[in-house]
Amino acid sequence: MSVEPETTTGPRPPSPQLGLLPMIIFGSRWLQLPLYLGLIVAQCVYIALFVKELWHLSWHALDLTEQQIMMSVLALIDVVMISNLLVMVIVGGYETFVSRLDLQGHPDEPEWLGHVNASVLKIKLAMAIIGISSIALLRTFIEAGNLGSNRAGFTETGVMWQVLIHITFIVSALGIAYVDKLSESGMRKRAE
Repeated sequence: MSVEPETTTGPRPPSPQLGLLPMIIFGSRWLQLPLYLGLIVAQCVYIALFVKELWHLSWHALDLTEQQIMMSVLALIDVVMISNLLVMVIVGGYETFVSRLDLQGHPDEPEWLGHVNASVLKIKLAMAIIGISSIALLRTFIEAGNLGSNRAGFTETGVMWQVLIHITFIVSALGIAYVDKLSESGMRKRAE
């Protein structure tokens, strides 16, 4: 007599039988799999970009000014933050919209993954976008001393638009968080 090992989550209830149309509709979530795999490829591209930037910084460190080093480091941070955004979209999106990863108890399970849903994912993505925008804006402010000269990579109008876009990201994130809070309090009231 064989004994099946018990899992920490207990035995799973039997899956309900679906009709053909519900099965096709529910199964269509797997069409997102190539999208997430494509984002993993994009992650590899960002790794190559990071190595290239790090190599350039390391190789030319003694020839660069402090401002140039700071700009290179900000470029590295920008790549890392975009990479973190990719990880959140890949892991959180797959877990939320395609299939469970069943990582409970795994030593490398991300802390945030245990309570991720579409609302939490939206807020985390909005915060990551604000962080990325902040780094880009900081780089612009560091270079702002060149405004009006031939060395400037942007104009005063360009700086103004970057600030307005950054403010729009912040207001959007606050709006998303507020709507999420309203819907959460509404669900709690209905549960009571």
